[in-house]
Amino acid sequence: MKFISWNVNGLRAVMGKGFLDIFNELDADIFCLQETKLQEGQIEMDLPGYRQYWNYAEKKGYSGTAIFTKKEPLSVTYGIGVDEHDHEGRVITLEYEDFYFITVYVPNSQDELKRLDYRMRWEDDWHRYIKSLEKKKPVIYCGDLNVAHKEIDLKNPTANHHNAGFTDEERGKLSALLDDGMIDTFRLFYPDTVTYSWWSYRFKARERNAGWRIDYFLASEALKPRLRDAKIHTEIYGSDHCPVELEIE
Repeated sequence: MKFISWNVNGLRAVMGKGFLDIFNELDADIFCLQETKLQEGQIEMDLPGYRQYWNYAEKKGYSGTAIFTKKEPLSVTYGIGVDEHDHEGRVITLEYEDFYFITVYVPNSQDELKRLDYRMRWEDDWHRYIKSLEKKKPVIYCGDLNVAHKEIDLKNPTANHHNAGFTDEERGKLSALLDDGMIDTFRLFYPDTVTYSWWSYRFKARERNAGWRIDYFLASEALKPRLRDAKIHTEIYGSDHCPVELEIE
């Protein structure tokens, strides 16, 4: 099975930049989006062969996630069951026979770390949510996690050390999940590869490849024998992020 995750930073904008051609070319079994920035009824997606699931933020033009899947899930849930977090359209969970599949758009800690305290509460509740699902069956989750885990994962680690997305606190929360049985699938296959999934629109960052790897597929340790490959599609444009991929048996 082939999974794709892409923060499109506004789906309507990316539709005008060849989204459907990219979607069809990638031909994923499950295709996930973050930052759709939509309300219900603002777009019609004709995707033959795919079931569509959308989670919209209550705030207009903000956040939002979607999953398009060829395989019908056993169940679908939206959010993580914590009211503080479940008004921004950040999480969709599909249940299948042998795993849970989740897309997530993790809150950004924002300039001057204005939202870091909230982000820490989110991370703790998210960790509990993942572990509660793992009691039933393994988990795969993907999306924009808004954190570069190690210095290898961004171009300028020293300059960004205390900025949103590369604070010790955020990195520590991801480390805690990895230490608790989740696998960073890209690093499993490519432990030393320097490649990024997001580039600021400012300062010609993408032209200079001054980027960050903040888009991930994570999987429960129990799924490790089924993991086949992971990719970061730096050749695909249309957003300030590029799609990331996981292939499993």
